[in-house]
Amino acid sequence: MIVIDGKQIALDIKHEIATEVSNMLDHGKSAPHLSTMIIGNDGAALTYVESIERNCREVGFISSVYKFSETTSEREVLEAIDFINKDDEIDGFILQLPLSKHISNEKILEKLNPNKDVDCFTAINNGKLLLGEERYIPATPYGVMELLRRSNITTEGKNCVVVGRSNIVGKPLAMLLARTGAEGNATVTICHSKTQHLDKICSQADILLVAIGKPELITEKFVKKDAVVIDIGIHRIVDPNTEKGYRVCGDVKYDEVAPKTSYITPVPGGVGPLTMSCLLLNTLKARKLAGTD
Repeated sequence: MIVIDGKQIALDIKHEIATEVSNMLDHGKSAPHLSTMIIGNDGAALTYVESIERNCREVGFISSVYKFSETTSEREVLEAIDFINKDDEIDGFILQLPLSKHISNEKILEKLNPNKDVDCFTAINNGKLLLGEERYIPATPYGVMELLRRSNITTEGKNCVVVGRSNIVGKPLAMLLARTGAEGNATVTICHSKTQHLDKICSQADILLVAIGKPELITEKFVKKDAVVIDIGIHRIVDPNTEKGYRVCGDVKYDEVAPKTSYITPVPGGVGPLTMSCLLLNTLKARKLAGTD
């Protein structure tokens, strides 16, 4: 059983990005610029934005943040996005969710310039992903694919089961695994909370990828011997026996499942770090697509 070190893979990717940015600067070109917008004071969203800023600094990117109060009108947000869309100095843009209740997610997301939509939220970018003509890949599925590739885990001809059907993880991940090419060509089954006999379906997987959002749902009986298990979930569980009063876990009951696997990702330290690195990769690609690299 091999525990996949997502932290190291993420560091490797960031080192590659930093090297490329340094080369840009050496040739008199400006660094890629990633801009983020946050509306309100959601704690998790604010923490994520701070993480984006820190990671941008680490690879040499320029970062900027547009902050609005919860009472900001939809019109003001749309005007700000229109300004960012037209700003040639901004390569990638992230709209941090959730939005205030009085603001339409659909209207705001569709206002985004698809060329700058490095989170792959717009219908255009999702459509291109479906057609295999992706401009960008959603960061978490992108991270999973990089993790598999850099761990020399092949998907071609494998039976892959994706547990979870969200628009930002489960569905795009299934499309990537099934696409034509050496880093796809898998037979893919999508399961979810309404799937009957979930344990039996999962136990047939060569590669089991779990993003259902239920702490430690996947136990030993869900996993066949020598399967690859990729745990995409992350949860904070109350645990009075720990110093902090909680513990972090994934959708997989790690201690029980790990001995049966050939490869497994830990939580934390597995897929999570790859999400940020792949967001940076998308931003670098946005810069190149803009024709200014």
